[in-house]
Amino acid sequence: MPVQVLSGKQLEKLNSLSVADAIRYFSGVQLKDYGGIGGLKTINVRSLGSAHTAVFYDGMTVGNAQNGQVDLGKYSLDNIEAIELYNGQKSSIFQPARGFFASNTLYLRSKTPEFKKGKNTNIRTALKTGSFGLFNPSLLIEQKISEKTSFATSIEWTKADGHYKYRYQKKAGYDTTAVRKNGDVAAFRSDISFNSKISETAKASLKAYFYDSERGLPGAIVANNYDHIQRQWDSNFFMNGSYQKSFANQFDLLANVKYSKDFSRYIDPDYKTLEGALDNKYYQNEFYASIVNLYKVNEWWKTSLATDFSINTLDANLYRFPYPTRYSYLGALSSEMHWNRLDIQANLLGTYVQEKAKYFQRGNNQKVFCPVIAASYQPFESKNFRIRAFYKESFRMPTFNDLYYTFIGNSSLKPEFTTQYNFGTTFLLEPKKTLQTASFQADIYYNRVKDKIIAMPSSNLFRWTMMNLGEVEIKGFDSSVNLVVKLPAEISLDLGISYTYQIAVDITPKGTTYGDQIPYVPENSGTLTSGINWKKWQLNYSFIYTGERYSQKANIPINYIQPWYTSDMAIIWDAAILKKSVKIGAEVNNLLNQYYDVVLNFPMPGRNYRLNITINF
Repeated sequence: MPVQVLSGKQLEKLNSLSVADAIRYFSGVQLKDYGGIGGLKTINVRSLGSAHTAVFYDGMTVGNAQNGQVDLGKYSLDNIEAIELYNGQKSSIFQPARGFFASNTLYLRSKTPEFKKGKNTNIRTALKTGSFGLFNPSLLIEQKISEKTSFATSIEWTKADGHYKYRYQKKAGYDTTAVRKNGDVAAFRSDISFNSKISETAKASLKAYFYDSERGLPGAIVANNYDHIQRQWDSNFFMNGSYQKSFANQFDLLANVKYSKDFSRYIDPDYKTLEGALDNKYYQNEFYASIVNLYKVNEWWKTSLATDFSINTLDANLYRFPYPTRYSYLGALSSEMHWNRLDIQANLLGTYVQEKAKYFQRGNNQKVFCPVIAASYQPFESKNFRIRAFYKESFRMPTFNDLYYTFIGNSSLKPEFTTQYNFGTTFLLEPKKTLQTASFQADIYYNRVKDKIIAMPSSNLFRWTMMNLGEVEIKGFDSSVNLVVKLPAEISLDLGISYTYQIAVDITPKGTTYGDQIPYVPENSGTLTSGINWKKWQLNYSFIYTGERYSQKANIPINYIQPWYTSDMAIIWDAAILKKSVKIGAEVNNLLNQYYDVVLNFPMPGRNYRLNITINF
């Protein structure tokens, strides 16, 4: 399966504050960014939609049954060791069933405590400040309890007023510069984790996470309306435990359990109800359990059975709210065969979803089976060149909002089905004196989405309804190159280049936009990341290009969005002061002060600055 990884030094040179900022550099990815530090940020991989990408944090899924959106702007990079994006699924068959079911998977891995000899405590403190009134302190403490057990805790506070200048133009009208308002955010994050190596064949972990925020929603700049006063509160908590054990080097067991509780509140003073201003509150709960069994039949053949069970509930303070409850049973039977030059993996995925909701006589029950097959082949003697291919069928359930949202929901919706084909190559060059590492990766792919869930107007523009009508065809090419070059005078150069070409068109039978590129998908996009290291200094430069797009389904001039590009630079000094490791960095983002929208009428910041300092004790 194609995989892209950002970790360690690579993450540091991207001028990224959150996970959302970093994933913009993956090929085949569109990030929907509604502007500023507090704006919603969701991922769309290979134009399949954000609901088709599962997000995992330290091996546990992070989801939202209400709307299917995971806001990646909430996840700070402060304690993230690596970000991994898999097209299709993670290649290992030793993983929970949820990892097999999504069309794409994004894995976030937090730092694992490491202690130098004779040291039992690590402390790291950091502070970021800069444009938009940003104030972002954080603290990480790692403690060795025994030779086999350690714990880590981190806390972080983010506060910003969100004010930045943007340009507003109107055809045959005026051109003005205004200040983005109501984009403030105040957020607190904390987590604590315990890791224990019980024996040589067993390990366990326990993690608790809490996030709480209040933010303004700056809204779209339309009809000369620059000011918005809507507010949103979010509170997210989860606790999960994991246990893994090997038996006789032939049988492996992995057990996971998780409980999560999410709260969101939305206030719109401009929208009046009989009780006053609109004030919606939503409460989500999820219980999740998973067991994975792996059996090594012999040296070249492994099989596994993964089973998951989850319960999702949603409550709200709305009139005649349906209070839905969803029971999901997932199973993945997998087989992996490894020979000298050939690897083959096959999965059979099965799920049964049972749903109950108040005011509805029957629930949205579903039974679905999906096959997956993947292969990797080494055609020559050299192990550095391989070709790979996979075929995968997957689906995503309609969200609670799709099914039950007042005036909009349709309880008879069917799941969205995706079919994915992928063929690609990987090539690694042997290290040389000057060229330390070099890797090349290229993939061509074909995706098809059936029964796409879309919103259609009904009796009036206030009352819409969700329907299974859409069908989308996606053809694309992803490529990436990564080089590390060692030069004289202790200078080293890191270079990463990615390019994506993608045609994603609406092929809904008898549709009015048949053959048109779907909204917000550019045909051409690419990124460049580079870094020059010299002794204690590092200079980083990164570039993102997104080609022309359309904001609506119809590819007509009024919906046309111009291409945009940004350049970011940073200089970092990393040395020791009083025997303490100190890192100081200065960043300039959007160096050329480009005015652009990722999502139409949600202007992005122009040139902005950030300073940061990190001290390790």
